[in-house]
Amino acid sequence: MIDISTLNRNQKESVLCDDKYLRIVAGAGSGKTRVLTMRIVHLIEDKGVPGYRILAITFTNKAANEMKDRIRRMIPDETSQPWISTIHSLCVRILREDIQTMGWPRNFTVMDADDQKTVLKEAYKKLNIDAQRYPYGSLLDYISNNKTAEISVEYAYTLAGSFSGEKTKAQVYEYYMKRQNELLALDFDDLILCVVRMFRKYPEVLAKWQNRYRYIHVDEFQDIDQIQYTLIKQLAGTENSLYVVGDPDQTIYTWRGADVNIIMNFTKDFPSARTITLNENYRSTEHILNGANAVIRNNKNRLEKDLFTSRKGKEKITHYSSAGEQYEAEWIAAKIRSIHQSGADYRSIAVLYRSNYLSRSLEKALLDARIPYIIYGGIRFYERQEVKDALCYLRMTVTADDLAFQRIINRPKRGIGNKSLDAIAEAASEEGCTMFEVCTKKEILGGKTGKKLKEFTDLVQKWQKEAEEKKYPVFELFERIMEESGYRAMLDEQNETDRLENIKELIEDVKEFSENNPDSSLEEYLQLVSLYGDRDETLGSDFVQLMTVHSAKGLEFDTVFVSDLNEGIFPNERAMNEGRRGLEEERRLAYVAFTRARNKLYLTEAGGYSYMLQRVRTRSRFIDEIDPECIEHLGATANDFENGQERKLSNILFADRNASFFDRLEQKGVPEFKKGEQVVHDKFGEGIVIRSENGYVDVAFGYPHGVKKLLAGHPTLKRKADLKN
Repeated sequence: MIDISTLNRNQKESVLCDDKYLRIVAGAGSGKTRVLTMRIVHLIEDKGVPGYRILAITFTNKAANEMKDRIRRMIPDETSQPWISTIHSLCVRILREDIQTMGWPRNFTVMDADDQKTVLKEAYKKLNIDAQRYPYGSLLDYISNNKTAEISVEYAYTLAGSFSGEKTKAQVYEYYMKRQNELLALDFDDLILCVVRMFRKYPEVLAKWQNRYRYIHVDEFQDIDQIQYTLIKQLAGTENSLYVVGDPDQTIYTWRGADVNIIMNFTKDFPSARTITLNENYRSTEHILNGANAVIRNNKNRLEKDLFTSRKGKEKITHYSSAGEQYEAEWIAAKIRSIHQSGADYRSIAVLYRSNYLSRSLEKALLDARIPYIIYGGIRFYERQEVKDALCYLRMTVTADDLAFQRIINRPKRGIGNKSLDAIAEAASEEGCTMFEVCTKKEILGGKTGKKLKEFTDLVQKWQKEAEEKKYPVFELFERIMEESGYRAMLDEQNETDRLENIKELIEDVKEFSENNPDSSLEEYLQLVSLYGDRDETLGSDFVQLMTVHSAKGLEFDTVFVSDLNEGIFPNERAMNEGRRGLEEERRLAYVAFTRARNKLYLTEAGGYSYMLQRVRTRSRFIDEIDPECIEHLGATANDFENGQERKLSNILFADRNASFFDRLEQKGVPEFKKGEQVVHDKFGEGIVIRSENGYVDVAFGYPHGVKKLLAGHPTLKRKADLKN
């Protein structure tokens, strides 16, 4: 008999229960992997079930390997091991044995993402298709959607009708399918679809696999889609045991097909199924858990469960409200520095955000504070392709160097290929000038290509003139460049939502720079940005992890910051436009984010105007939904939750200028600067206050800085009289 003495009552029941169909609703941090592995060991050790009769399907290879390791530690005998794998690996195993019934050889090729892209490149070349107009990613999504919906090539042409763009996609689809057959290759979608079709067409093959796996287990059941569920039901049949584990409150992948209703309606498909809820959390403290419970309770489409924990913990959730995006990031950086100085490793800290574009201000603040970090599963903001493209457009108005010219001359497409670029480079070398300069001096390319080149150089010269004359603020010029170049329209046409968000965030960055440095030049901004792009990835193995909430699924940290909790950002504007369904998924995402924290959870938001939202930022509803007993409110524009009145920034700025930055941000009662008072700024030098209102001051500094609008309590600004003392 396996030792279950360390399990709680519900966990024991989940391991030992003999019901044929079981749904384990496992809350965050409730020990579901432990229960699932012990259930399998119980079947082998106590029930005498041969390991080869047991199947466990996981969501990732990492989860599969973890389960295998745990079971091997409990059952060292290799001959007793069950089959544990992702659903795609399972399908490869099935097809290697039986795909011949479908007329395919057993040595078929499995196509990865690079293989798929290679086939698309062939199609684009053969059909003369522009990759910028039809990005590979969007075409692969189109092909995947057609396959999943079982839309044939012929029907795809019918659906395309007279729309030329849809016809082009159908042509690529036709080429892709034909090439797959020639290569005897299956992509990831095919692996599952092919098995499902084979099982439908050949009952004897299905019966073989139903007989092999008598006990079927599915981890992360809330994340499966309809095709995967069809396969699982086929394998279960009417005789086999089906044991599913998941949490409807953590369904956050509906955008890639996951359907929360599958786990919700499990008992309708299997009426005799029993449900056991694992609701004791072993990860988070009581305040964190109760706060997360209070938020998710607002969802209607869920299975009722309230997690509880024996981990009391004294610290409440901390909500910090800042005056702006920059101050929010600086506060987070300062708090991280303090936590690290108190003895915590950087690796025990994570900063989570709703979308990748939100890393920009955080990265700058961490770099300025010399805090090592990595982007988990992503690319640093200033290293992203579209950000580099946009910055090269800005460089064209300042230096018009060859590297910038070569990068963006064909983004968007202007028909200027490698041979044309070689001709321009040769002419520039002969003239002893840049490639851009030689294009403005003489006609190098003829015909349509030459005309396109002339249009481009005329545009750049126009931007250069506007920049020199300071006709527009820097950020407004940048915005015009993105519009007039066609770059933004290109991303829009390609439906590159994430890349568009990054461009908007970059414009926000330029706008912030312009407002803080009204007399500065575009060249100064580009020099500043280059400093952020050239830093080392980390300063060692100990680093803070920055990631989207989606990337954080399945992870946990001692301390978690969830940033940018503003309406329209988190919850996301597009999701809210979908109605209740979209909002509930955002709330599940918040629930996942909050429950990543073991000991301390910080929730932050920024005030001020958002270029992304085109409105003033307001606090996320998810903060208001947290039980007041679980949360403390700090910061510049936080509500006084006790009496419901808004506190002005000037009433919460800090008095003790020897305190650390974040401590001063949290303190109250600093008197406002008075008009005419002399001040000293770390960067701008001495100045005179000409206006003071709501926690901000307008200060007149000497040449070349001029008048600056600054946060009154920022550590870089001090009274001259205080320095003398």
